[in-house]
Amino acid sequence: MIHVAVKAALEAGEAILEIYAQDFEVEYKADESPLTSADKASHEIIIQALETTPYPVLSEESAEISYAERKGWKTYWLVDPIDGTKEFIKKNGEFTVNIALVENGVPVMGVVYVPVLGALYVGSDAGAWKAVKGEHFQTLEELLGKLPDPGNFQRLEVSGKPVGKLKVVASKSHCNDETREFIADLEKEYGEAELVSRGSSLKLCMVAEGSADIYPRIAPTMEWDTGAAHAVVTAAGGRVFEYQSEFNATDYVTTSKRVDDVPYNKENLLNPYFVVSGLHE
Repeated sequence: MIHVAVKAALEAGEAILEIYAQDFEVEYKADESPLTSADKASHEIIIQALETTPYPVLSEESAEISYAERKGWKTYWLVDPIDGTKEFIKKNGEFTVNIALVENGVPVMGVVYVPVLGALYVGSDAGAWKAVKGEHFQTLEELLGKLPDPGNFQRLEVSGKPVGKLKVVASKSHCNDETREFIADLEKEYGEAELVSRGSSLKLCMVAEGSADIYPRIAPTMEWDTGAAHAVVTAAGGRVFEYQSEFNATDYVTTSKRVDDVPYNKENLLNPYFVVSGLHE
């Protein structure tokens, strides 16, 4: 399944970059979220690849599948053809291709590809790793030949505890008052924090690789926005907790109180607010 997902992600990334280099039109869906020809092209490539497997596919671009149909899915693919379409339109490079395999409401394998950087993040029961084009592989064929051995790539591990300043990663578009209050609460325990802004699922990947310690997302996201990177973070030793407004920020480090993991394949595909933590005691 990793071979299939990695091949699909990189082939979709190539198609995305071809459109990224050109002028392209932007449409808007009913919820006013943007849609481009790159989203459509990526979706078609990924769907065609994943349909060769035994599992159904839920993609952002096929989200009309009814809950009555998908509620019986024990294992399925969860896809965001381009996570960060707004970043794609701005041409800042901070967008990703997300492909997750979900079992019983839990992302068990995830592939996140960053086309502009040629950076691939993978998480599974074998651990989490990162491969960069030009450093770990030159061609898709070479990359696939090195799979599934994560020893051929950069192993990922969460920070565990801050080294120097606490590094907090936040959304470029959704840093609201509640998020700022959460960060201020952390600073009472750890001192002044270093804040980093990133687009798309790159924020979760930063926690997975230890370049950020914690990522509070106290704003809306959909399941396909997070599934793949959720699997990467978990495989790297981190957790994705459901945000509870009555908890202190440090409760997401010590987990002294009961905090649930974020569930998937709900009737409403909107995620609860959450906190991605690479910190633990």
